[in-house]
Amino acid sequence: MVKKVTITLDDDVLAFVDKQALDSESQGNRSAFINSVLKELKKQRLQEKLKEAYIQDSLSGAYRKEVTAWDITVGDGIE
Repeated sequence: MVKKVTITLDDDVLAFVDKQALDSESQGNRSAFINSVLKELKKQRLQEKLKEAYIQDSLSGAYRKEVTAWDITVGDGIE
């Protein structure tokens, strides 16, 4: 599902968007270009949050104990 929105941009920002849209797979389509840029930003933010969560997990003694238990279970040769 897509929604139509109206935004206000500075002239120089709009010129930049137009140039980038022309140089991208969007073939000059502003909406497609902006949508793809925002999807990529959304993906990057999610990856950053996941990385932070993995780091926090790795610092947890309980998490390390759980990983060790799974490593032993997986490595026992049962398929």
